[in-house]
Amino acid sequence: MMQLIDKMDEQILCAIVADARVAFLEVARKCGVSGAAIHQRVQRLFQKGVLKGAEYIVDPESIGYDTCAYIGLFLKDPEQFDQTVAALKKIPEVVECHYTTGRYDMFIKIYAHNNHDLLNIIHDKLQPLGLSSSETIISFHEAFRRQVPIMNVKDC
Repeated sequence: MMQLIDKMDEQILCAIVADARVAFLEVARKCGVSGAAIHQRVQRLFQKGVLKGAEYIVDPESIGYDTCAYIGLFLKDPEQFDQTVAALKKIPEVVECHYTTGRYDMFIKIYAHNNHDLLNIIHDKLQPLGLSSSETIISFHEAFRRQVPIMNVKDC
């Protein structure tokens, strides 16, 4: 298997994952290279698919989404995966969708304003998608979230 990244790339990833707003010149100083070299390497990491994007993360609760739920979906017709995914993409409250092994056909993450709103989303937006049933797990609080570890960098 071809190695996608080298040690310099790993150092760069460590720095930008820790702080996506860090200046390339600061990363360059840490890595002992020019700012242009960092810029080129970051662009190459995007081209290789190692980096998938840069984003600001909105705290859902701060804008009124007080209920987070994970929902296991059972499809009436499992051959309808593609159509179901397309329909789920049109529901703004659905923020993640996964094909899974195990008991569910699909697993989604959803944000709602409150439990009543969650019930309406399930009843009015999800059930019409051809579900035989669903199982909902409400998250009380996200304990932590993190990126995957950068393999060979100590103190990352």
